[in-house]
Amino acid sequence: MAHDQLTIGIVQFPPALNPNLEAVAAKSYVLGFALRPFTVFDADWKLVCLLCTELPSFDNGRAVKTQLPDGKAGVDLTYTIRPDAMWADGVPVTTDDVKFTYEFGRNKQSAVANAEMYREILGVDVKDDKTFTLHWDRLSFNYAAIDDFVLLPAHLERAAFADPVQYKVRTLYATDPTNPGLYNGPYRISEFVAGSHIVLESNPHWAGPVPYFKRITIRAIENSAALEANLLSGTINMIAGEVGLPLDEALAFDQRHGHDYNIIYKPGLTFEHVDCNLDNPALADRRVREALLRGIDRATLVKTLFAGKQAVADSFVEPLDAGYTGDVAKYPYDPARAKELLEEAGWHAQSDGPRKNSDGKTLSFELATTAGNRSRELVEQVLQSQWKEIGVDIRIHNEPARVLFGETLPHRHFDLAMYAWMSAPENSPRSIFRSDEVPTEANGYAGENLVDYKSPEMDRLIDALEVELDPDRRKQLWAKAQQLYATDLPSLPLYFRSDAYILPKWLTGVRPTGNQYPTTLWSTDWGEAK
Repeated sequence: MAHDQLTIGIVQFPPALNPNLEAVAAKSYVLGFALRPFTVFDADWKLVCLLCTELPSFDNGRAVKTQLPDGKAGVDLTYTIRPDAMWADGVPVTTDDVKFTYEFGRNKQSAVANAEMYREILGVDVKDDKTFTLHWDRLSFNYAAIDDFVLLPAHLERAAFADPVQYKVRTLYATDPTNPGLYNGPYRISEFVAGSHIVLESNPHWAGPVPYFKRITIRAIENSAALEANLLSGTINMIAGEVGLPLDEALAFDQRHGHDYNIIYKPGLTFEHVDCNLDNPALADRRVREALLRGIDRATLVKTLFAGKQAVADSFVEPLDAGYTGDVAKYPYDPARAKELLEEAGWHAQSDGPRKNSDGKTLSFELATTAGNRSRELVEQVLQSQWKEIGVDIRIHNEPARVLFGETLPHRHFDLAMYAWMSAPENSPRSIFRSDEVPTEANGYAGENLVDYKSPEMDRLIDALEVELDPDRRKQLWAKAQQLYATDLPSLPLYFRSDAYILPKWLTGVRPTGNQYPTTLWSTDWGEAK
């Protein structure tokens, strides 16, 4: 039977669709069908152009080293937008969109996710409707990558940005998400039902390879058991690996039904961890954080729940990445030492419940994760039980992903939060660790340093590794950053995730990347086996 439509199941509904606001995996997955970034890393972890004609380099003259007034090296990068690129309302993609997006990103009230990138761009020069030059305040090792410079349609969004403080709620991606002019990829969003589903249809103004499927429906089923049931009933055709079944559930599904599906397991650059809000006085004490980590039997957890297919994490860099080092402090399961640390921190054991300090305050935290994710909920129960053994009370309070990532985490209304960071190869940890990336009301809750981690040494290492062009010296800087993280423990590392893609046997062309860029960016390669 021929298929011209495809229905995909995911476990999270994106909290919003604007590509330059909060960074959420579900949103990236959806927008992979409908928007084209200038550059991304592909499944071979090579930097490639999607919206541009070619990557700048010193050899082709599109990258030019500059000398800045402070004596440091900068770089000018020239990009050309694909001549046939158009928004789905028929308006050409031009350098006017570039200028507007830069204006948006530079505005301190815009709540842009990667504000630091826009601060690094000193200016934009426009040559013509399609060609422009970015002037950067540094020459970084990955200078040609402008992955987060995702264009906004100036002809639609400029009016919504008239009041930058209100832009987050006035952007057409929130108020009119089916407006075709918001999208320039092979598909456009034609139906949007919050919390339920999103329908994508072919973009009539797309000049690239014609997509095989005329219509794609993405259904958000935020309970993973219900997601599996919908697959088996035929309501959905596939489950996305990027935001689909956790590995333990996928393994169990494979044992029962694997012969009926094509199941791909892909390890990648996804780091599952527990963020510690350092504004909480108890969590601000490093001894408490180390005690929490030593109180988790992570080795048994990954063996029992994930058949050993997910490696215990000792820092934030995955072993497959070029910057990885194993030479960091490690904290194996040691409940006795955990109890000693808590005593040292002034939290004393009680005969009838959790530990208390000299003021009578109970050692109790709220732990949050994405509601309906059965795997994370199982991990939560393990953490709750094992932390109870060392005298720590845990109250579980889970929320739908759109609430957790859209409101709770950016506003830092949490004690402990379990979720994952996804990254590109050798991706700078600036947004998650640098001191000036803490989201606040003053910066419109931009930035992803959700724990309020402030370390001058980490700031220095991040700044240094970004501009170090020698791979060996850069690897040394990466090692120092990982060693500092493992010493300071601003978050608690759990494991590096593998994703399971559950596909119908007739579907071809889906190639997991193992990095933060979703398979949907290459949806024009998808098709049906003949």
